[in-house]
Amino acid sequence: MAANMSLKKNPMPSQEPQVRAHNFGEVALGYSEAAALDEAARCLNCKHMPCVSGCPVNIHIPEFIAKVREGDFEGAYQVINQTSSLPAVCGRVCPQETQCESKCVRGVKGEPVGIGRLERFVADWHNAHATEAPVPAPSNGHKVAVIGSGPSGLTCAGDLAKKGYKVTVFEALHTAGGVLVYGIPEFRLPKAIVQKEVDNLKAMGVDVKTNMVIGKTLTIDELFGMGYEAVFVGSGAGLPSFMNIPGESLKGVYSANEFLTRSNLMKAYLDDPVTPISKGGKVAVVGGGNVAMDAARTALRLGAEKVYIIYRRSMDELPARHEEVEHAMEEGIEFKLLNNPVEILGYHNPDDKRDPKNGCVTGIKCIRMELGEPDERGRRRPVPVEGSEFTLDVDTVVISIGTSPNPLIKSTTVGLEVNKHGGIIVEETTGATTKKGVYAGGDAVTGAATVISAMGAGKVAAKAIDEYLSK
Repeated sequence: MAANMSLKKNPMPSQEPQVRAHNFGEVALGYSEAAALDEAARCLNCKHMPCVSGCPVNIHIPEFIAKVREGDFEGAYQVINQTSSLPAVCGRVCPQETQCESKCVRGVKGEPVGIGRLERFVADWHNAHATEAPVPAPSNGHKVAVIGSGPSGLTCAGDLAKKGYKVTVFEALHTAGGVLVYGIPEFRLPKAIVQKEVDNLKAMGVDVKTNMVIGKTLTIDELFGMGYEAVFVGSGAGLPSFMNIPGESLKGVYSANEFLTRSNLMKAYLDDPVTPISKGGKVAVVGGGNVAMDAARTALRLGAEKVYIIYRRSMDELPARHEEVEHAMEEGIEFKLLNNPVEILGYHNPDDKRDPKNGCVTGIKCIRMELGEPDERGRRRPVPVEGSEFTLDVDTVVISIGTSPNPLIKSTTVGLEVNKHGGIIVEETTGATTKKGVYAGGDAVTGAATVISAMGAGKVAAKAIDEYLSK
């Protein structure tokens, strides 16, 4: 196939904004075979492969794209599968624009090759056409426990299973997948895709035990007593942060974690949900990351008549992926930039039992901000503008300003040290913790980060566990 020297990527087909804003179907529809072939022809197959250096799991990118260019889609999948356990997931939610694609030579004078879009195409093609389930590797006689079934845990489990380890994954919730099922909405990552990846791990011999809260149901020391020779902690960062402003205890105020979990995992969008959530009305989402975009776009799909994003810095500092911001704007979400909440307003009459709105949100008071001098990370620090307060009439407020690791495992495990933010302290090149035989990675170590970085940490730990138990 002739080289394609177009300066632009093949566009990603997607639902129209006015249609998708009212359904939970996937927004991006994926490349056709023709588009995938044409996009693959843009790759120069660089000798030094700079794109690979931008991938936390070191996918052999030019090699898999070369297979796509040849029309060997299954061969392309097998190349990706050598280093990545979750290609259909990564192709959808990884920030390729700041990782592999940021290193692409084609991006110097135009747009980089659509590496993420091609990865998604290849994974979806494989899932649609594969007829044989993965086969368990011969047992090596060793047992490993993995705590958490998010991206780091699934990756660690998959890599160890390929080497013959008997792996058991312990998940606190009733469904495996971690943040992939409770945090990321259906319109960005269909849950059937996550389930397919979990089923593949089970076919490889991995046991998955749900409703197992390590630190309560079992402790790490008890796992060792059950014959597990090493433990990987990939329990994520599920403890939400709040602003500590007046009114945060009112009904109608949610953390983004709770809001998204109720919608994604507990199916609060149903007409008669077991776990309800505020629907309709006006919604304010505080924060500017990908989770804030997910919460705002979910609120819209749940029937909100108006959704605001309130963020204390400008568009240039907004941390969410450009694609997610663009989609949110297309769907009609209003961005209140350079603004910061100072109080959540509501009814405050606990004695009036007859008032159905007692204790409910009625608005959010904000103050306008301006950017001052850079902080320690180089971002200009937002400074309040005196006398600029204003109020937005809203019925629901979602706080999305970050999360930290849950302290349960640390508080029940002697010898496991954490930093001042609650992240488990590990040796960077191995993921080894301060407790012998215990490894950790992903958000439990770093705090909230990307799916692909968590996967990278799971791979590092799996390699180190293999070396530890092979001595």
